[in-house]
Amino acid sequence: MQILPYTDEHHEFRARVREFLEAEITPHVEKWEADHMVPKEAWRKMGEAGFLCTAVPKEYGGHGKDFLHSVIISEEMARTGHSGLMSTLHSDVVVPYIEAFGTEEQKKKYLPRCVTGEIITSVAMTEPGVGSDLSSMETTAVHENGEVILNGTKTFISNGINTGLCIVAARNPDVENPYQGISLYLVEDGTKGFTRGRHLDKMGMWSQDTAELFFSDCRIPEENMLGEKGAGFLMLMQKLQQERLVCALGGVAAAELVLEKLIDYLKTATTREGKPLSKFQATQFALVEMAAEVRLGRTFLDNLILSHIKGENVVVEVSMAKYWCTEMAKRIVDRAIDLVGEPAMLEAFPLARAFRDVRILSIFAGTNEIMKIIAARFMGL
Repeated sequence: MQILPYTDEHHEFRARVREFLEAEITPHVEKWEADHMVPKEAWRKMGEAGFLCTAVPKEYGGHGKDFLHSVIISEEMARTGHSGLMSTLHSDVVVPYIEAFGTEEQKKKYLPRCVTGEIITSVAMTEPGVGSDLSSMETTAVHENGEVILNGTKTFISNGINTGLCIVAARNPDVENPYQGISLYLVEDGTKGFTRGRHLDKMGMWSQDTAELFFSDCRIPEENMLGEKGAGFLMLMQKLQQERLVCALGGVAAAELVLEKLIDYLKTATTREGKPLSKFQATQFALVEMAAEVRLGRTFLDNLILSHIKGENVVVEVSMAKYWCTEMAKRIVDRAIDLVGEPAMLEAFPLARAFRDVRILSIFAGTNEIMKIIAARFMGL
């Protein structure tokens, strides 16, 4: 059952993406995981192949493709079995802020290099000890004599080490209302006062360069403000629908891959008597239950993707999907480990990495508890 309106061009695009990833990305995953870093050259190869920022209009060096191309790339990236080359964050979360809110000058300056992979982007919202409430943000942005002076600390910033351009959320201390006092700023790598802290050593997503970022009297021109002063919170809220939809997609794609690999394994793994594990009724029941959950998630997700493409407001439904799909992914991986047993504990077996990597999905883009709060409010509870 196909819900999304894929065309022959979409199918051809998927084939090209898969072929590229099999040749240029998957063979290097183990080294990148060991190094805890994806080299910038891999990003440039993605850009050269036309697989970064596919939605960017052609007048800014992009390809002008629809959101289904982003979905295809996300799904095919999941098949590489790693989360280090976080192209979805770059292409579908960060760059859209520049597309939607950037000035003509900002778009011409940055978007072409984002498309080619010359610039890797990040967004810096999270701060130590602040939690999920953006109104508690402590990083400040003072406008003075045509400049903006940034001071503060950000943490858990994905693409933080490789980033060439960071969208920084900061509080304007001259505005009393905390939600009206948040603005967004474009800070380039190499800007004086902008430094990186630790390359954070994480439980999962080992090859993803997550870092602390420090801003100490970091001066940027006022022209580097993104959108209007004080509109940062509204801009962040406007773009969260797509970010959370992408996160839900990550959960479903991960669960689908795990289930596919699990079934292949259980068909070939045998007992001492030579009976395939997949022939046991208990195993079959478990696989059917898992497959039903994955298909439910896929159906829910694809309907929301279709609504998103049409420009509909599905914030509540996407919040539900982000919560349910990411929790489902955790359940699928956990159940898969139970079915495989001791071999699943080996690093050579893909479930160990999958177990670590999917755990963060329920925290990304707003915790799942926040997703429930959002849904509850719109339900009038």
